[in-house]
Amino acid sequence: MNPIRQIAFGYSTKCNIRCGHCVASDDSIPHGKMTLEKAMAIIEQMVRCNVTGISFTAGEPLIFFEDMIRLVKLCHEKEIYSRVVTNCFWAKTSEHADETVSALTRSGLSQLRLSFSRWHQEHIRRENVVNAANSCQKHGLDYFISFVTDFSRQDDSLEQFLRDNHLKFFPEPVIYLGRAQGFDPRRILTDYHPNTCNMNPYLSPELDMFACCDGGDQFKETDFFLLGNLRDYGIDELFKRKENKVLFHLIRTMGLTSIASYLGLKANEIVQYRKCELCEKLFNSTENLNTLEKAATSDLLNWKR
Repeated sequence: MNPIRQIAFGYSTKCNIRCGHCVASDDSIPHGKMTLEKAMAIIEQMVRCNVTGISFTAGEPLIFFEDMIRLVKLCHEKEIYSRVVTNCFWAKTSEHADETVSALTRSGLSQLRLSFSRWHQEHIRRENVVNAANSCQKHGLDYFISFVTDFSRQDDSLEQFLRDNHLKFFPEPVIYLGRAQGFDPRRILTDYHPNTCNMNPYLSPELDMFACCDGGDQFKETDFFLLGNLRDYGIDELFKRKENKVLFHLIRTMGLTSIASYLGLKANEIVQYRKCELCEKLFNSTENLNTLEKAATSDLLNWKR
């Protein structure tokens, strides 16, 4: 069976707001951006490699609105599912929202993902998200709201706002990497769940490809998720590196909980890790990674907790 190939496409890391929780930002590195011509050429290559879905993300894609229209049109022409992730800065009024959503819909966009959180809303009015969502419904464009939260009472009013406006949203946990690395994570104990992850890859503006689109580019000690750079390798080869690595396969199927248990972490420790934290614990340590890579096709593969 051929694997489904989808990717988070980092056209640029530039953003017009500065959210305190942003995992995509590294303030020590200047903002990067592909050229439009390069991005279009990469998409053409992805077509030949059977990529079926592209999510334009990283910074704020719609800063480069005309470029996004061109890229989304290309995806539509090549029958690739396309998504744009946006903070809704452009939806100040219903008229502005209609203009933007109408253009994206005509270009063939498949879905709009609207970012929403108490950190976003320090810079963007919450009404912008309502305007954007209403315009999506008006023009028949699929959308959902990514409601980033640390599950504290501070977010109750934001969640109620979404409910009161009958908006489609999905709560997503804060990732304690990037700017959020200095946050003090709240103690939340969860079920002893398997912690499996789909691991959609991420392509950066510098053409580095990572096996994971969440914290994959943050694991600097081991570069565990780095697949390579498109200047040195073809897209198909980089996808195959992701698809053929046993540990990546085990993250998707066996899950982080069992892998952590194999390493000797106790259950009461495992349940306290938040999104991506357990992954960093396991794979951003040279010692742990060496142990897991040696055991990946033997003891770990047969481990039962």
